[in-house]
Amino acid sequence: MKRILIADDHDAVRAGVRAVLEGRPGWEIVAEARNGKEAISCAIQAQPDVAIIDYSMPFMTGIEVAKQIRERKLVTEVLIFTMHDSVALQLQASEVGARGFVRKSDANKMLLVAVESLMHHKSYYAGKAYGENAAAEDRMECTGPSLSPRETTIVKLIAEGYSNKHISAALGVSVKTTETHRAAAMRKLNIHSTAGLVRYAVKANLIEA
Repeated sequence: MKRILIADDHDAVRAGVRAVLEGRPGWEIVAEARNGKEAISCAIQAQPDVAIIDYSMPFMTGIEVAKQIRERKLVTEVLIFTMHDSVALQLQASEVGARGFVRKSDANKMLLVAVESLMHHKSYYAGKAYGENAAAEDRMECTGPSLSPRETTIVKLIAEGYSNKHISAALGVSVKTTETHRAAAMRKLNIHSTAGLVRYAVKANLIEA
């Protein structure tokens, strides 16, 4: 039996993904998560074969979740599931070891194929960076500043109104580490205020306007 984790902060999305997948013989939904922290905890406890992770969730992005799953050397393959068709986002997903990327709008026609590919440890990326319906290992060059997964998560949390202290507690790091990542992100983006970070987060689809 192949085991699957679904992580998304919207109940309706999780239910929709479950409906697409649970009719497949030999597949089992073993856990669901509503935010990034729950997703990591569920991945550790349930040890799924595939984790379908929403990019934009409370506490941390799907990219950060994928990065932590890889760092913990879990057997789980990660598929980033998102409403955004962003080249930069697809490249970030690939760089942290996520083998799949599918837009939510394409779930009905691509999700089963993508999960099947990941079950066999084969990559499946669909979108601007790699072409539609394409399995890919290649990377593309991307212009503009590139934030690390942790920097992106911290920018997202800042834009959501969290203080450095609360961000540090949520991510399990020191306040100094949070401040260092915050400063690095602001330097890369040439941004000098919290309001600037909020505008960037909206433009980059890290938060909703």
